[in-house]
Amino acid sequence: MQSAMFLALQHNCKQMERSTSNCQSKDEKKGKMKKTIIKDWKSRLSYFLQNSSSSTNAKANKGHQKAFFRPSPEEALLWSEAFDELLASKYGVAAFRAFLKSEFCEENIDFWLACEDFKKTKSSQKMTAKAKKIYSDFIEKEAPKEINIDFQTKNTIAQNLQDASPSCFSTAQKRVYSLMENNAYPRFLESEFYQELCKRSPDSRERQGT
Repeated sequence: MQSAMFLALQHNCKQMERSTSNCQSKDEKKGKMKKTIIKDWKSRLSYFLQNSSSSTNAKANKGHQKAFFRPSPEEALLWSEAFDELLASKYGVAAFRAFLKSEFCEENIDFWLACEDFKKTKSSQKMTAKAKKIYSDFIEKEAPKEINIDFQTKNTIAQNLQDASPSCFSTAQKRVYSLMENNAYPRFLESEFYQELCKRSPDSRERQGT
C-alpha cells in the first residue's frame, strides 16, 4: 500500500514538473516575443529620428515632395494637448502609426487616413472605386486590415457602396477615431517612443542656456 501511495505521489510530482516546465516555456516565449516587439519598435523610432531631418531632393522627386524634418520638442509636446493636434502633424501621424504597428493595430490609423482621402474625392466615379477599395481592405469579413466595428455599421456601408457619398464611412470613422483616442493615444503619450521625441538634444539645451 505504501508502495502504491509512493508511486502515485511520484506520478503527481512529475505532472507538476511538466506543468511548471510548460508554464516556464510559455513565459519564455512571451518574453522573447515582447523583446522582439520592443526591438522592432525602437528600430522604427531610430529610423524616424535619423531620416526625418534629411531634406528631400526636389529635382529627383520633380518638386512634388517637401522636406520632412523631425519636429521640435515643443511641437511634439503639442501632440499631448489633443488627439487632433497629433493627427494634424504629418510626422505625428507617421510616428503614431509606427507605434500602432508595434501593437499590431495599425489598421485603425490606415482606415482613418483612407477615409480622410476618400472625403476629398470629387469625382463620383473615383469615389465609388475608392469606397469599394476601402470596403475590401477594411470592412468586409476577413478583410486584410479588418477593423473592429459592429455588423449593422458594416451592413449599412455595404448597402451604400453603389451610390457612395462623402459620408459613406462617417460612422465607422468616428468609432475608429474614438477607439484610437481613448486607447492607443494615451499609451502612445506614455511610451518611450513619444518621450524620445520630446527630449531636447544636448546641442539645443546648450544653445538655450547661452
